[in-house]
Amino acid sequence: MTDEQELSYHLETRAIVAGRSANGRSLSTPLWATTTYESATIEEGRRLATTPRVTEFYSRYGNPTVRAFEEALAALEGAEAAQAFGSGMGAVSSSVLAMCSQGDHIVAQSQLYSATSLLFQMVCPRFGIDVTYVDATDSEGFAAAVQPGRTRLIFVETPANPVMQLVDLEAVGAIPGPIKVVDSTFAGPMIQRPLAHGFDLVVHSATKSLAGHNDATLGVVAGAEDLIQWIWSYHTIHGAVASPFDALNGLRGIRTLGVRIRQQSESALRLAEALDGHEGVLRVNYPGLESHPQRDLAKRQMDMGGGMLSFDLAGGLEAGRRFVESVHLAHVATSLGGTETLMTHPASTTAANLPDEDREMMGIGEGLVRVSVGLEHPDDIIADVMQALAASGAGS
Repeated sequence: MTDEQELSYHLETRAIVAGRSANGRSLSTPLWATTTYESATIEEGRRLATTPRVTEFYSRYGNPTVRAFEEALAALEGAEAAQAFGSGMGAVSSSVLAMCSQGDHIVAQSQLYSATSLLFQMVCPRFGIDVTYVDATDSEGFAAAVQPGRTRLIFVETPANPVMQLVDLEAVGAIPGPIKVVDSTFAGPMIQRPLAHGFDLVVHSATKSLAGHNDATLGVVAGAEDLIQWIWSYHTIHGAVASPFDALNGLRGIRTLGVRIRQQSESALRLAEALDGHEGVLRVNYPGLESHPQRDLAKRQMDMGGGMLSFDLAGGLEAGRRFVESVHLAHVATSLGGTETLMTHPASTTAANLPDEDREMMGIGEGLVRVSVGLEHPDDIIADVMQALAASGAGS
């Protein structure tokens, strides 16, 4: 199958047909578990050692199973190439540090995943890389913060974890000059495709919805071939290499991504509607809700609302604690995008290492609960949430 044929298919079909370069006649992608490969001659060894992204030399450079996963993700994002990593933060950190050097400047949004925030706040300054923060909803602010000739990257995350602010991809993608990078973990290629809006690189924690079964730790970045080769060269030094075992599970997850995301989006919308206006809930954050303050933007750049939402409980920390400890069907866990519904209390887990003022600026209150909606029947998910709300005493 040619690349042109593959790209002519709908995304759900691409998720099935892409990433089969290692298959041969097998319908299932084989696991290449080896770390190293035999060279027949010195010249062949030299060629392999000096070829970017080669897959049959040494697995820190590349691996056939990992390459199949990369090809599948690139096909879904409409990218020339993709590079896999051992985790989402491996992809974020390697991409940022591969692109930026001492004296460079980054424009980043204020509302980011906590580990990404710590990268920009603690690691980048150590290397002499300055970071300016802009509110995710302030499209003009991103352009205004760019320092011509010095700003190397614009880094955004949409929807933002955990309060679901959206970045206008078209507006930011049109800013000339810097390389534009988006963390699209909370949406993914079935929902939004940032490269079509002018972004240069799209990053995912593939541990989440892409792999989708809570059994693989992966990151991936997709974009133009020249940028991916540059990031690959840093990746071989940094060493945040994707395991072929995890890449195989990630590829398996991609095969069912379309049907999973559709059901999770439908269930998340029903849950958000059930929570919206509840006396114990101060605010529901879900891009698919008509009451979301950026609903018009969501309609323009998102095909579905996604499986992630969050809500603020009346009663603060104590209500949040009682709620998450009262769920029966859902699981209290910090990841997302899998088949099981997960509940997270960000102030005490994913954002616990952030200063209080940073959490406040990002909208992470002590009563905030984040939900990763799974594949259970929506009626059962809603019933579990409602009984936990009653047990929490929120609003009473």
